Amino acid sequence: MASIVFSPTFFLCSSSSSSSINRRVRAEPLRRRLDSSSFAPSPLQRCGMEPLEFGNRSPPFIPILNDKMLPGLLVSPQTRGTGGNHDSRLRIFSGNANPALSQEIASYLGLQLGKIKIKRFADGEIYVQLQESVRGCDVFLVQPTCPPANENLMELLIMIDACRRASAKNITAVIPYFGYSRADRKTQERESIGAKLVANLITKAGANHVLACDLHSGQSMGYFDIPVDHVYAQPVILDYLSSKTISSDDLVVVSPDVGGVARARAFAKKLSDAPLAIVDKRRHGHNAAEVLNLIGDVKGKVAIMLDDMIDTAGTIVKGATLLHQEGAKEVFACSTHAVFSPPAVERLSSDLFQEVIVTNTIPVPEQNSFPQLTVLSVANILGETIWRVHDDCSLSSIFQ
Repeated sequence: MASIVFSPTFFLCSSSSSSSINRRVRAEPLRRRLDSSSFAPSPLQRCGMEPLEFGNRSPPFIPILNDKMLPGLLVSPQTRGTGGNHDSRLRIFSGNANPALSQEIASYLGLQLGKIKIKRFADGEIYVQLQESVRGCDVFLVQPTCPPANENLMELLIMIDACRRASAKNITAVIPYFGYSRADRKTQERESIGAKLVANLITKAGANHVLACDLHSGQSMGYFDIPVDHVYAQPVILDYLSSKTISSDDLVVVSPDVGGVARARAFAKKLSDAPLAIVDKRRHGHNAAEVLNLIGDVKGKVAIMLDDMIDTAGTIVKGATLLHQEGAKEVFACSTHAVFSPPAVERLSSDLFQEVIVTNTIPVPEQNSFPQLTVLSVANILGETIWRVHDDCSLSSIFQ
């Protein structure tokens, strides 16, 4: 570090008074300052202090401070210790929806979760108070809007508002599971588009940025008037499947509906460029589907059914039934979001599936576990994404 030189006046006068005194001294005529009979009071006297006397008539000593001598107040924030954190300006806070995932993300980043107080009043109203300063900080709020969706969504909105009123520099809503994402268009008359409404609420609450994991449809990103980064859980599932001893010649990736073809095609390309099959279905109502036909060949194959979420499991169970009827050897169900609304667990725990692979974007309680279930963590990929967003780095290389 370069040496810093301080004049004696710096230590004896305040910076504001010193600068004004110096201006006044420079403004005086030179002959007046040199005339002993009319010598103006010295800067030290104007500060209300006696000038320093040096018995040997030597010039005053000017201290040169090195790194070890720097006073604490003169050290830049980057030089000071950050208490074990990688960056004192990066803060991670968790809501009540998925604290285990939030803790894993913080551990990946080498941080401690921020201190926050969240409670409910007797009438159910939500109270949020940050227990530490976030002024000028880059704040990330981890809160999926999973069931109970309305409670968790409202909690996220109030957390965003608390950070905004505490003068956070940037507020990023990290939403591993974006509730209301299926309400992304009008399929019948007089329907609402809930995804757009929720996007407006998050924006108006004060979020500057959104990180969302495996949205139901990419068009949902356009509902936000702030930047949205789409995080994919595919690398996590692909890494797990690659550890299994399944021949690439035996694999086929199956989309459970026409809407998921793009997702399944991208997955199949990364899975040794496996062939693709499509289940053709017609939905008669919410959480009700009827399988009609299968496009593609699955006979003697290991079928990997890929979807963004499993809710009541009606679609994926009917698809698995059709695959077995068409001669599939084994069926693996892969999904990012384990919503698992009743009777999903009963349906999935049947002998239709060799394994059901999900991630922890939504917490899976113990009562929803069954022998075929495997839960993978997305903490590392979310943590890496958060760090790159904070450090203004590219995200695309993570998912290539």
